[in-house]
Parts: sequence; C-alpha cells; structure tokens
Amino acid sequence: MTSDWGFAHDLDDISGQVAIAGVGEADHTKASGRTAAEIAGQAVERALADAGLEPGDVDGIMHVPMLADRFDAAAFRDHFGTSHEMWESDRGGGMVWAGTAPYEAAQALRDGKATCIVNAFAVAWATQRGSMVGGPGQSHAQELAKQNLEVPFGWFPQPVYFATIARRHMHQYGTTQEQLGAVAVTLRRHANLTPAAVMRDRPLSLEQYLASPTIVDPFRKEDCCLISDGGGAYVMTSADRARDLRSQPIDVAGVGLGSSRTGTYWAQQGAFCSTPQAFAAPGGFAMAGISPADVDVLACYDPFTIHSIMQVEDMGFCQKGDGGPFAEAGSLAFDSGVLPYNTHGGLLSHAYVLGIAHVVEVVRQLRGECGDRQVPDAEIGVYGGYTGPQASTLVLRKG
Repeated sequence: MTSDWGFAHDLDDISGQVAIAGVGEADHTKASGRTAAEIAGQAVERALADAGLEPGDVDGIMHVPMLADRFDAAAFRDHFGTSHEMWESDRGGGMVWAGTAPYEAAQALRDGKATCIVNAFAVAWATQRGSMVGGPGQSHAQELAKQNLEVPFGWFPQPVYFATIARRHMHQYGTTQEQLGAVAVTLRRHANLTPAAVMRDRPLSLEQYLASPTIVDPFRKEDCCLISDGGGAYVMTSADRARDLRSQPIDVAGVGLGSSRTGTYWAQQGAFCSTPQAFAAPGGFAMAGISPADVDVLACYDPFTIHSIMQVEDMGFCQKGDGGPFAEAGSLAFDSGVLPYNTHGGLLSHAYVLGIAHVVEVVRQLRGECGDRQVPDAEIGVYGGYTGPQASTLVLRKG
C-alpha cells in the first residue's frame, strides 16, 4: 500500500519461523536511582528465567539504535559476567522496533548467525529527569529544522504536537473530550488490575478526568504518558526449539512496517489525523492471514490518548473518524468482548517503557497469565509500534 503521504515496506514472509519463548519486565517505578543498563539487566534475567535458559544460551542481542545507554552485547556480558561471542543488532529495543525485532531475528536465525536472541529495552528517565533538557523532547530540540521552524512558533514538544492533532481530529470528525477521557479511564482501570503498573493504586473516573485542569488544549495530564523507570525483554528462537523450553511459546505470525514521507515533521503531513499504521497493519495482517476481526487483544504505543483513537482507526478496527465513539462505547475494555486494548494500562497508566512492555503483555494474554484482567480464550494478539515517522504491526499467535 502506498499514497502521497506514506508507504508500506516490502517484507519477506517470516510467519512461523520465530517464536517468543520468554518474557520479562524490570520493576516499573518512579525515580529509582538505577541506570538503564541495570534495569534492562533485571528484565533480561526475568525473561531468561521465564524461558528456562541461562545467559550462556543467548548468542544474540538486539537493542535500540538511538540511546547511549542501550543494553548491547558489551552490557550483556558485563551484567552476566560472560565472555562469549554474540550476534548483535541495533534494530531492536522499544517503540516501532519492539514490533519489527522478530523480523530481524528470523533472518538471523535463518542465516545461522544466532540461535537464541534477546530483545531488550529500558529507560531511567524518571531518575534522569532533573538533568534532562526538555524531557523526551530533547532529541527533537536537537534537530535544526525543528529549532528554526517549529520551536520559535511554540510548536514543541510532543504534548503540543499531538494536542494540535487531537484538536484537528475533534474538528474533522466530531471527537469529544469525553471520548479522549474514555481512553484514559479504560487504561487506568486496566492498570489498577496490573500489579506491575506504576498507577495501579490510582483509580480514575471520567468525572475526575473532566475535572483535571487542561495543560495544553485539549489535553489534560491524564491524556499524556507517564515518565518512569522500567524496561522489558523477550527471548526469541526457532518455533521448534521454543516448544522444548519452559514456557508456552508464542509464534510470530506476521510483521508489517509503514512510514510517513514527512518523517518527524507532522506539520507537513497531509493526512494530519492519521498514523503510518494505515500502511503497517495491512501487511502484518496479510502475512499472518488474518483480518482485524480475528484479533483478540491489541496493544498499541500510546503516548497520548489521541494515538489510541487514531491507531485503532488506521488499523481497521473501526472506520476513520469513529475511534472516539468506539472508545466511548467501552469497546477497548479487557472484558468488552470487542477489542481488549492495552490491557496492562499502556504508556498512559502502566509505565513509559516505550512499547516493550506492550509485547510482554500480549504474550502473557495469549498464555492466559493475566489474572483479573485476562481476556478469555485469547488466541491472536497484536502489538502496534509507533515513533511518529514509522509504525509497526506485530501479529502473535498462541503456539
């Protein structure tokens, strides 16, 4: 699929070639005093324990391309005290890459470069908050075009970008404040049922949401993601080998990747109220041989409530412009029987670990391990990754 504002990447079919054999999360907290490497190491320890593997069994590591404190091969060896050679890729981690890492891993497994690969991601942004310039917006502030063409006009940082998009969505489709609030309230309810969630002890009603002050119109603080310390990891190997390990394997059924032609410059995007999921999801679903109606649980990268509404629309779960009423009707609740969404609470209420925990949650849902928030009889789960310029769609199936 292609258009004047974006396109789908042409990916080889890797359906059934790789499985997720273990998952783990670090402790998700406010400022903890830990480094990102320490947090990632804890997540990897737990993922290996879940799979029944030892550090020496891991001969591949994937991490994010952009962070200086990423959990790379050197960090892995330092944390676990190993010295063995490892295949390494910087095309993993969180965000969009949490969804495409299995595609890269499948190629490495096929080519004999590795047999057991870990994808890990962590941040210590709550701990680092006092020394960060502009928070997560810092990387945007360093771009020359943004410095000269966006910042002087006050269009910075991310809450301002996406509040503008939300206001346009409201103007174009009639989306309401209450519909944005329905997303925030639903995800907080899910977080209240998730022991690892940062906001597990902080209930939120629609009345409380509407009483919260506006921080950038139309956003209240509950429309915006958390800043936290935390991380996650998942172990990938061949589907056959995964069946001999400790935990129930979850097969990778499909991967899709879509890009916007305007990159991070959303002001230039013609489809202002759309995301590249419009290009990623069709390819991922086609590779898996499914349609949106087949999806039992969905987890999308959700830095703001409007992202949830737009991605649900762009992935084909409702018509464009109908995401607000869809959320307001309760369709995103884990027990709705319609489209259980971000059943751990997402970036809005679980933890801001940039999507890696979303994949962990989908795996656990498909295994039936989610307790009070468990989606009954979940067989197919989807993660929607997002960075702004790109989106990924990862389709997982119970093995």
